[in-house]
Amino acid sequence: MHDAEKALKSLGIRILQPIIDETFPTLKIPDRKTNNIVFDDTINQYVLGPSLSVRDSSNVKHVRSFTQLTWAAAFAKELIQASRTSSLRDLYYSAEAFGINFNNQSESDRIVTDLECLTGLPRESLGIYPEEHSSIYGKVKMRYTVSGYEGKEIDLTVSPDGLPIGPALMTAEPIDSEAKIVLAVESGGMFSRLIETRAWDRFSAVLVQLGGQPPRATRRLMRNLHTSLELPVYIFTDGDPWGMHIAKVITSGSANAAHIKDLTIPSAKWIGVTPEDITEYALPTESMNNADLKRLDELSRDVRYNDPVWQSHIHRFKQMRSKAEQQAFSRHGMDYVVDTYLSDKLL
Repeated sequence: MHDAEKALKSLGIRILQPIIDETFPTLKIPDRKTNNIVFDDTINQYVLGPSLSVRDSSNVKHVRSFTQLTWAAAFAKELIQASRTSSLRDLYYSAEAFGINFNNQSESDRIVTDLECLTGLPRESLGIYPEEHSSIYGKVKMRYTVSGYEGKEIDLTVSPDGLPIGPALMTAEPIDSEAKIVLAVESGGMFSRLIETRAWDRFSAVLVQLGGQPPRATRRLMRNLHTSLELPVYIFTDGDPWGMHIAKVITSGSANAAHIKDLTIPSAKWIGVTPEDITEYALPTESMNNADLKRLDELSRDVRYNDPVWQSHIHRFKQMRSKAEQQAFSRHGMDYVVDTYLSDKLL
C-alpha cells in the first residue's frame, strides 16, 4: 500500500473508531501559530514546536472545519487510488460538488495544510499541487514513476524551452547525468538566455527556473538532484532583499513549511546578485522603495540571517539603498552574464 494511503487509512481509523464506540472523534493537529514555530539550529530550518490544537467534533464551532478536513482526506485518497492529481484551485471547486463549503481558496488551502500536519506528508504526496510551475533544463536523464509512464526515460534537454516541473518530474528518479552542478535562476528571461548561450553545457549545469519564490515541487526536485547525484546547488537571483530571501528559503526553509521535512538544501550557495556585485560589475540600479527597506529590516532580525556574511549583505544593501536585476548585466553585452559574471562565479 502507498505510504500516503496508509497515512490516510490511519487517519480514517482515528475518526471512525470513536464513532463505532459511540463517542465524538477528536483530532490533535500541530499548532502552526507563530509562537509554536521555532528555528532548529541543528538542521538549519524552522520546525513546529510541541503545542497542539484540538479539533473536537462534539464542539459545534469545530464541526465545519472537521467536516472540511474529513472531506479533503477522502478527496486525497480518491486522487491516489485513481492515480490522479489536483491543483489547490481544483480542490477548492471540487468541494462544491460534495456540498462542502469553503468561503474562499485560502480557507481550503489551510485545510490542506491541516491534512499535511496530521498525516506527516507534504500535499504533493497526497496528489495536491499549486498552480505555479517552474522549469528545468540540463544533461540529466530521469525515469518516470507515475502511472502510465512507469519506466519511461526522458532527457531534460528534450525541449529548448525547458520542461515544466510538475508531479511527474518531481517524483521521477534521476538515473544518469553529465551535469556537475545545479544552477537555479530567478527569472524566466535569464533561464532562456542561459539555454540559448549553452551556459548549461559550458558550466555542466542543470538549469532550474525558479519563477520567483519556487514552488515546493521545484525545491523537492532540486533536493533530489542534490542528494541523488551529489550535485552542488548555486542560486542566482536579483540583487535585492527579495532575491536574497528566495535563496534563503531554499537553504533554510520557511515558517509556512515548518511542518514539512526534506525540502531544504543547507549547502546551497547564493552567488548573487550581491550588493558587492552591483558595484564591481557597474550594474544599472533602481532606488529601493519603502517596501524594500522595510524588508531589509525584517531580514536583519530573522534568525536565518544570523550568519555574518548574510548580515554583511543586508548592511551593504541598506547603505546603497539601491537594487539591480539579473538582466542588468545586459548593459555590458548580450552574453556578458555568461562570459564574465557566471564564469567568475562558477569556474
